[in-house]
Amino acid sequence: MRDIARASGVSQSTVSRVLTGAATTVPINEVTRQRVLEMARQMHYRPNPLARGLRGSRTMLLGVIVREITDPFFAVAVDAVSTEANRRGYNVVLGHAHGRTDEALAVTAVMETRHCDAIMVLGDTSDQPRLMEDLRQGNVHVVGMWQGSGVVQGLHTVAVDNVAGMNSLMDHLIELGHRRFAFISGGFSEGRLLGDIGERRAAFLDRLASERLEIGPGFMRESPNTMKGGAEAFEALMSLPIRPTAIIASTDVLAIGALHAAYKMDIAVPGRVSIVGFDDLPLAGFTNPALTTVRMPTAEMASVGVQVAIDAAGDKTARALEVLVPTIVLRESSGPPPGSR
Repeated sequence: MRDIARASGVSQSTVSRVLTGAATTVPINEVTRQRVLEMARQMHYRPNPLARGLRGSRTMLLGVIVREITDPFFAVAVDAVSTEANRRGYNVVLGHAHGRTDEALAVTAVMETRHCDAIMVLGDTSDQPRLMEDLRQGNVHVVGMWQGSGVVQGLHTVAVDNVAGMNSLMDHLIELGHRRFAFISGGFSEGRLLGDIGERRAAFLDRLASERLEIGPGFMRESPNTMKGGAEAFEALMSLPIRPTAIIASTDVLAIGALHAAYKMDIAVPGRVSIVGFDDLPLAGFTNPALTTVRMPTAEMASVGVQVAIDAAGDKTARALEVLVPTIVLRESSGPPPGSR
């Protein structure tokens, strides 16, 4: 800091305030601030997170625990969170819970050892009570993302409105004339559906009930949240004596697997059956046919989540629920049911 101050022609205290972002009664001129930052960049200045943490300052490290990093959706989510964190001057420390309690506990220990200012948990980890308790008892603020829109005790939660997203899909398909709907669920743990997936399934069933539509025998399929799982579920649905005319997959991963199976079975989509998903992965627009789906407001959720994590860092009493609304993206995988054209 002395070197930067000397080269910038300012005091060391000014350099300190610029680099730490500390509040000051006398505003720092923007030209001066930029000069200090540029000189710090030229001198390759890097703060020592451990030393800053020991001094009681922010470490500018954000811990991110991902439940299932192999899920393509969470790869997109991690990128969005990292981009937003970097934009705010934070670096990300990434941990992978992998749905196993012992690994998750080790992850939280690493996060605290590295003196993260806050921790973000991506994905529903409610089936890991030891992890959740460890997070609540820890020394840093925790923000939960994509864990469903229910209030998670002890967490500040940022969620998507799964009911609105599912209703937008149902509106679209009903307007096309569909009345025989199937649903593919992915994301079971210990006999129950996790967070977002469970809400989407419940919203689907509620909408059928409100429309006075019955679910056909075998039309509710459960599978691993993988493309293979989606393909196998589609094959099972197409083997039924009475087949659905529209299939709603709880994730794009499942829907893409179903599209692949339809291609292998020479079943026209959407000519014989419509297939829709949820999330709008980058791949969704490049399938054949391109997938109709619900676009998750991933970038907006990441922005809100990172802001909450940073603003509430050090304040474990901050608790709230933020819910963002998704939008439907109409592409070529959905159309009128057979015989209605």
